[in-house]
Amino acid sequence: MARVAVGGTFDPIHDGHLALLKKAFEVAGEDGTVVIALTSDEMARSQRKRPVRDFDTRLKNLRRVLREKLGVERFEVEKISDVFGSAIEKDYDYIVVSPETAPTAYRINEIRRENGLKPLKIVQIEYKMAEDNIRISSTRIAEGKIDTHGRVLV
Repeated sequence: MARVAVGGTFDPIHDGHLALLKKAFEVAGEDGTVVIALTSDEMARSQRKRPVRDFDTRLKNLRRVLREKLGVERFEVEKISDVFGSAIEKDYDYIVVSPETAPTAYRINEIRRENGLKPLKIVQIEYKMAEDNIRISSTRIAEGKIDTHGRVLV
């Protein structure tokens, strides 16, 4: 029964996020647990130069998308105020990351080793690319350059 960690701000939720979340649920399998670390308002706003919806709205959207797009009802959500969340101290087997967040996963494993915990197996997905062969990102969506599926708008 695998415990899988995955995290982000998830605003707006796009095809790259869906690929990340889908992989987390695949890794967990039917009997496993996926714990989604969702950034707090303070953390989200300090890391982003663009407006970000509040935590409750992002959580509501995340639940809806998981149900409607991935058919998932069973998962846990943890509000985090730093990039590590509970991954540095709690019992997890895997962490699912993008190339952008992979360095954080390696740092998490360093901290886990220092604390006498087993390292997490790191599962890294590839970026989802937009039509213009630049990765899909929430920033590009917020700027009106692409939509959530990577279709070029400008």
